Amino acid sequence: MIRVDSVRKRKRMNVVLIKPSKYDDEGYVIRHLRGVLPSNTLACLSSLTRDVAERGLLGSDMRIKVQLYDDTVQKIPVKKIIRSNRLPDSRTVVALAGVQSNQFPRAADLARRFRAGGLQVLIGGFHVTGTLALSRGTTPEIQEMIDLGVSVVKGEVEETWSEILLDASKDRLKPLYDFMDRKPDLTDMPIPVIDRKYLKRFVTKNFGTIDCSRGCPFNCSFCSIINVQGREMRVRSPESLGRTLRQNYRDHGIYFYFFTDDNFARNRCWREIFEMLARMREDEKIPIQFMIQVDTQSHKIPDFVSMASRAGCTQVFIGMESINPDNLKAAGKAQNHVRDYRDLIAAWHNAKIATHVAYIFGFPFDTPESIRQDVRRLQNELGVEQASFFMLTPIPGSQDHVRMVKTGAHMDPDLNRYDSFHETVRHPNFEPGELSDAYREAWKNFYSFDYMRDVLAKANPENYWNIFRNFIWYKNSALIEEGHPMIHGFFRLKDRRDRRPGYAVESRLRHYSRRFREVRRLMRSWVSLALEMEELWLQTRKRSDAEVRLLAEIERLRHEVNRNLRAAELQLAHVRARIHSPELRVPSRLALAFRNVNFRMAKRITCSRADLEAFWNRSCRPTMLLIRPDKVIVNLLRDLQLFLLFVRDLARA
Repeated sequence: MIRVDSVRKRKRMNVVLIKPSKYDDEGYVIRHLRGVLPSNTLACLSSLTRDVAERGLLGSDMRIKVQLYDDTVQKIPVKKIIRSNRLPDSRTVVALAGVQSNQFPRAADLARRFRAGGLQVLIGGFHVTGTLALSRGTTPEIQEMIDLGVSVVKGEVEETWSEILLDASKDRLKPLYDFMDRKPDLTDMPIPVIDRKYLKRFVTKNFGTIDCSRGCPFNCSFCSIINVQGREMRVRSPESLGRTLRQNYRDHGIYFYFFTDDNFARNRCWREIFEMLARMREDEKIPIQFMIQVDTQSHKIPDFVSMASRAGCTQVFIGMESINPDNLKAAGKAQNHVRDYRDLIAAWHNAKIATHVAYIFGFPFDTPESIRQDVRRLQNELGVEQASFFMLTPIPGSQDHVRMVKTGAHMDPDLNRYDSFHETVRHPNFEPGELSDAYREAWKNFYSFDYMRDVLAKANPENYWNIFRNFIWYKNSALIEEGHPMIHGFFRLKDRRDRRPGYAVESRLRHYSRRFREVRRLMRSWVSLALEMEELWLQTRKRSDAEVRLLAEIERLRHEVNRNLRAAELQLAHVRARIHSPELRVPSRLALAFRNVNFRMAKRITCSRADLEAFWNRSCRPTMLLIRPDKVIVNLLRDLQLFLLFVRDLARA
């Protein structure tokens, strides 16, 4: 919240910035207790509004109050916002910002409620801008908003936000603001501002987003970026970026960023930005880390990869999209050459930077079997650490959408499904539902335990926990909550009454009994995920040479005696390992006898909980009465101890 006050009484303008969510398949708003990716659009508009207020562009008698709401992590207080417009000398304008196609139905529903309450409403973002950029006139869903009195904003508003707010302050908003021919020069524009209260709703509190540039020079047919932000790259000043990063670290402790540029490799100031970040890390001891999005030719830019590493890059998100050259040609991705992929991944790996590829299913030459083969190739041939899978979707604002409209091809009429994880078109190589099955299977196979173990075993120690946390996030989103990681957080919230029009509001009994079953299933899945990730940690955590030798000796002795080792045998393993690692201390037999209540000892000598898993499985059989109670207590202590160690290491990372 931002207030700009003067000494004397002034009028007040409430600027309410809302990032809409979308509906799930049952009509409930997708909302989570904690999110993962904060909205850069909200940060941009908040910064622009503060700039308008500080410069007094609405007049000296106007006080501006800004409120941020993210529909994905908080309930929108519609009635409270409407009431704010009824206060004396107060005027409220609602901006539904950064609205993507799959969010448009939810945004439209919110707009109707605000208009019914007499508020001025703006709507903008990729759906509005992309659709109007490539269509003749307005489309029905956008025209409906205009007829309702909603003001539609086409284009970017850095240079024109004050004009819009001035019109709102005088109750004279236009039906359509068209700024497509006025793409702003970002050089000295206000940098997206960190809102500490907003960030508290997300899992990571030291995380921020900034767009260092906009635009993309390429011509991918499925993408709307080029028709919304243009092909010409527009960049922010490295100096102003540096000032903002320093301030964010000093005031909020923010040091990890996602630079949201669609293609950072084509930012003409990349060298200056990397040099600035490197100086901050080396001279000012600010531990900046970041991830960026790049194209598949980024590794060929002289010094780009090495300087990214020095500047603090820990992960790159690569627009790979497909391994099939015919698919790439059909998508207009002339910049992607499959023959370069191995060198691309190797270049980033050599710089100790993790790779994360975007991969799309549903291209013309895809089949169920080719998708399975592609996933195996991503793992076995390329060795990428992470993959984000998407279904090819004719997003309004893309050339694919224009082509399908012209040819009269079938497209799902419900924009809510245009989220890249629903089928929206008919594919000749897939039966209805078959592409969805292949999509879900790809997530399951790629994020298998064996592959995650291989990735973490090879991971750069500095990236280990970043990759590990991403595995938790992705497995929870894609395989437990059955959504997409890019829009899912942790623990779904379902407001009984906040449901899509057309869906009945359930009775309290029916709703809460169903929610109880859902939460129970979720908790069971989380327990399984926690145990899986604990085992993954035990098998892959980075150990010292002495620990590696000790575990090898323990394993050798276990094979010799074919049972769990006693204290004397564990002491012998320490003695043998110490021959090659003199720094290893040999504990007493008494200390080893109490290893099940000694955190440090347990962590050192344990590399798997497989024996514990086997014990608990035996305990569930009819012969469980034959199991000694003391063994149950000991193994319960061991299991609890290992889990607490795992949670401690995860929290510290």
